[in-house]
Amino acid sequence: MVDWQDLTELTRGRPFVVERVRLADNGVAIEGRFEPPQLARLSTDDQVFVAAFVRAHGSIKEMERVFGVSYPTVKSRLKRIAEQLDFVDVDPAPTGAADVVDRLRRGEISAEDALAELEGR
Repeated sequence: MVDWQDLTELTRGRPFVVERVRLADNGVAIEGRFEPPQLARLSTDDQVFVAAFVRAHGSIKEMERVFGVSYPTVKSRLKRIAEQLDFVDVDPAPTGAADVVDRLRRGEISAEDALAELEGR
């Protein structure tokens, strides 16, 4: 069985699409076009680095110790890896009802105005 690291080395960083997936526990196969996870698209060395960073609970000091490199080297490598990943906005601007409630809490609108906006939606 080929694992992600073998696949990453085989593709040498070129984009690829998975077309068949087989569930290990029952042998069911699914065919289609599946994008590999973002982390699987990183080089093997970068995957190891990310895993070590997570195991170090994000401690750059621990990464310096484990890899025997300086703080700027760790930061530079993290920046380079981050540039290869798409991030989901985990704190998007409030919209809709949440925005109305936030404006009400800040005193920007009255309770009556908030109700009118919420009912008008």
